[in-house]
Amino acid sequence: MLNRYFPSVEKEIPFEGKDSKNTLSFKYYNKNEVVGNKTMSEHLRFAVAYWHSFMGSGVDIFGAPSLKREWHKAGDPIQRAKDTMDAAFEFITKLGVDYYCFHDRDIAPEGETYSETCKNLETLVEYAKKLQKETGVKLLWGTANLFGHPMYAQGAGTSPNSHVMAHAAAQVKHAIDATYELGGENYVFWGGREGYESLLNTDMKREQEQMARFLHMAVDYKNKIGFKGQFLIEPKPAEPMKHQYDTDSAATLYFLKEYDLIDHFKLNLEANHATLAGHTFEHELTVASAAGKLGSVDANRGDLLLGWDTDQFPTDLYSTTFAMMIILNQNGLGSGGLNFDAKVRRTSIDPVDLFHAHIGGMDAFARGLLIAKKIIDDRALSSFIDERYSSFNSGIGADIMSGKAGLEDLDNWIEKEGLPVVSSARQEMLENIVNSYIQ
Repeated sequence: MLNRYFPSVEKEIPFEGKDSKNTLSFKYYNKNEVVGNKTMSEHLRFAVAYWHSFMGSGVDIFGAPSLKREWHKAGDPIQRAKDTMDAAFEFITKLGVDYYCFHDRDIAPEGETYSETCKNLETLVEYAKKLQKETGVKLLWGTANLFGHPMYAQGAGTSPNSHVMAHAAAQVKHAIDATYELGGENYVFWGGREGYESLLNTDMKREQEQMARFLHMAVDYKNKIGFKGQFLIEPKPAEPMKHQYDTDSAATLYFLKEYDLIDHFKLNLEANHATLAGHTFEHELTVASAAGKLGSVDANRGDLLLGWDTDQFPTDLYSTTFAMMIILNQNGLGSGGLNFDAKVRRTSIDPVDLFHAHIGGMDAFARGLLIAKKIIDDRALSSFIDERYSSFNSGIGADIMSGKAGLEDLDNWIEKEGLPVVSSARQEMLENIVNSYIQ
């Protein structure tokens, strides 16, 4: 096991149970514990996000970097990238997680030229392949950073400049190649700059058509090289753009249907993006799951008092429980997983804080899994829901839904039957039931 950057953690984080006082232990996440027909690790498929945990410096718009990382010290960019990757794999193996995920520019620095940048990525992919083989860690998904470079300030796939769009497409080609080479199980598209700041200079229809063409090119290339991983799109409503075209689950699903892409993509949903869109996390998951398109999850949370993407580690048991109920009810995430697109706070400056943060998030989702499974097995909510909609199982309800009854038929039926009697929705009772399971 690598032991250079986190010497205070000498071995893999153990499961010690809820009564343990050891802050570097799991209280609920026991990866080999069987829940239903899968182990916890198979249900949750945790992944460490490379960008926040290993590239993050604590910088914000009001202050300089606050996190001093040993793996950032090398002067040579390639050596620094390799040191960072060593730190990542040391952390991931000591945490006991099976997966990681990255942007292309996380693992490899940009060069002076496009060719040099591509060569840098190839070098680091080879290094990652070696570390994956040595540790058994796998790649959940890769993606391209199409938002950081100044050329993408006005969009990437939706840029008004065709040269910029071509560069973005070429960059995606190499990012897909890297993901494929490393055995990635998914590939994510996040359109951080795919939107507008002002409608005064924007042709929205043209930009959406460009984005559709961009994604179709990616699908064509995926098929050409035989990449079997799932393509995912990650919605976000705004920030950095005023309005992003993949604003939430519903808008993204509509876009995919409109441009004949729905069969090729599922959604990677982030809790913090849901709240920025004015939705709950469980709402976004439910919309995607109902369409059969919930593919993976960015496991984090936002601060409801702040109007930006705070990317905090998930600790809200209600949120994790509701999320796991949706995931369990659709029989899991398939090739997707729960990646921690979350960052330690700017004041959590020690490397060991990365362990505390991930342990808390993993325990919160493990506990949510156990609670959700019990609620589902007991039919604590589903029995009430089934009864609430039972009038559609027979009689006039069944006739409506099967198409046997039209407006005239219903007019005649109401004339005969009179006004309906409405039953209570019992919201407070159901909230109390959920509370009784969260203990």
